[in-house]
Amino acid sequence: MKKTILIIAAVGMLGWAIYDFTISTDDTNEDKSSSTTLNSQSSTEYGNDGEVNESNSVGLSEGQIAPDFELQTIDGETVQLSDYRGKRVIVNFWATWCPPCRAEIPDFQKLYENKDVEILAVNLTETEESIDKVKEFIKEFGMTFPVVIDESSNVSDTYQVRAYPTSYMIDSNGRIQFVAMGALNYDLMVQEYEKMK
Repeated sequence: MKKTILIIAAVGMLGWAIYDFTISTDDTNEDKSSSTTLNSQSSTEYGNDGEVNESNSVGLSEGQIAPDFELQTIDGETVQLSDYRGKRVIVNFWATWCPPCRAEIPDFQKLYENKDVEILAVNLTETEESIDKVKEFIKEFGMTFPVVIDESSNVSDTYQVRAYPTSYMIDSNGRIQFVAMGALNYDLMVQEYEKMK
């Protein structure tokens, strides 16, 4: 009797593992095909000097125009990415509960204070415990650059944010020049900032 139950349990677990693997593979293939479709519509091309060739298409690849968005700041002001044309901008997707996000925020504050750069810190509000926790975090870390609230994750979905933090460095013409999935340190921020025009 015990052997029968053990065999049934083993077969059930094996069946579940196969089912789960098949479903996750299908999801991955769908994600890849939709990502490929987006990228194939306007792929990044590099010149002979290794610099990104600029494109007039909107997309998420380096050289493409960053998708525009409009969000509210933590104080209720409306902010639109396109309002920052003519300036170098870093769009940083972050959350208070994310240790790498916490690690890079002081470096973003230092960059904001020392360089001519705009930083839009897009809080992944849908993942947060409360707006009050976000406000406490902003105060604790002395964040003086705009913090915008992505309550429904529409902007993070548009920018295909899968890792926290994710940063897009956008030049004064609105084109993406560098994408970082994961935390940045101050030296790398400055290095990539100086490449932008």
